[in-house]
Amino acid sequence: MSSDTQADLPSADLTPETPEQATVESTESDAVAELPTQELEAEDLDSHRFECRSCGFVYDPGEGVRKLGIEPGTPFLAVDAATFRCPVCRSRVGAFKDIGPRNKPSGFEENLNFGLGVNRLTPGQKNVLIFGSFALAIAFFLSLYSLR
Repeated sequence: MSSDTQADLPSADLTPETPEQATVESTESDAVAELPTQELEAEDLDSHRFECRSCGFVYDPGEGVRKLGIEPGTPFLAVDAATFRCPVCRSRVGAFKDIGPRNKPSGFEENLNFGLGVNRLTPGQKNVLIFGSFALAIAFFLSLYSLR
């Protein structure tokens, strides 16, 4: 290649031309590096519930397991993996999967914005909505008997 052709090619040197560009690049890389640590701090594994894949038993740290002598407030990760067994089916710790905290909406993150806001409800709120609607429908149906 001739020296004229090399001058036309973009430089492989990626150093910033001004101090402002260097500051912007460093703050962007710092922000990207801080994201995973912020997510880990926001997500406290001590409050997560774990479900047995064999039988469906849910270990809730807020309740503990009275049958096994595990006090309320004991996180699942603090339970002795060698001696802990599912109180229903006797499966080991490896059979449990993390289902998140109690107050987390169920479902995939990308689907939570659909469904008129119902997808953002927690399972307990969904139960109140469903069974409350059934009770209201039954009350309306029984009120039809009062019409004459």
